[in-house]
Amino acid sequence: MPDIPVQQVSEVERERAGFRRKESMRSVATSIVSTIIFVALVVAVLKSSPGWPRVKESFFSAEYFALAWPQVVEGLLLNIRVLIVALAGVAVLGTSLALIRITTSAVMFPLRVVARFYTTIMRGIPMIVVLYLIGFGIPGLDLFGRIDKAVLGTVAVVMSYSAYIAEVLRAGFEDVHPSQRASARSLGLTTGQTMRLVIIPQALRKIAPALMNDFIAMQKDVGLISTLGAIDAVRAAQIVVAKTYNFTPYVVASVLFILMSVPFILLNDWYSAKLRKREQTGGMV
Repeated sequence: MPDIPVQQVSEVERERAGFRRKESMRSVATSIVSTIIFVALVVAVLKSSPGWPRVKESFFSAEYFALAWPQVVEGLLLNIRVLIVALAGVAVLGTSLALIRITTSAVMFPLRVVARFYTTIMRGIPMIVVLYLIGFGIPGLDLFGRIDKAVLGTVAVVMSYSAYIAEVLRAGFEDVHPSQRASARSLGLTTGQTMRLVIIPQALRKIAPALMNDFIAMQKDVGLISTLGAIDAVRAAQIVVAKTYNFTPYVVASVLFILMSVPFILLNDWYSAKLRKREQTGGMV
């Protein structure tokens, strides 16, 4: 059996590879140096500020950080539970609204009007106002007895964010070329099968970054349920601040929310870059 010849790398290609490595190392070194200089400048400006010692003690006290940490972490668990339930509710309600908006059936006309009115109104009301309306309005009706504040906050989050998600999904569904629907129907697929197997998968790939951004925003806004009195991370921090007259617990809450959001932010950035690269190279998305 004859030996398979090994492809030789040309001298030009080796020079190009070496040049790319040098440029990459130079870029990394430049980034490190510029970052060090920037951090040094920020530290120098802060330390030279007359009020820095007072700010450091009020916001960055290690003693109060350790004191507030377990209480704020316990409150964050409520935020996570609310986020999980709200995410499921937003997915169901937002998808339903989007599907109602894009349907062309004459029978669905009243529901289309209601869905359009709902998404228009809810996107125009600030989140905190929705929380006040739901959190204090529903208990005022006295229809269900005493309702937990976390439940009311979850309902408010679902009602507010489902309108945004519905519009993102609707835009994604309508962005799929009509020929995709026609091709699916010509193959014998029903309307429901066409939507489930053809339209929704293509739309989700396109709108995934926008959906992830809304999810990240919802992670932060679940902290607003503290305005209703629910003992979440923000409210727990407020309680410690009221006892100690030190603002470090707010920094603790901020750190925890950042730690919860950063993985999804990095995932969103990675997927957006991957999607952009595929589109630029003409690959299938």
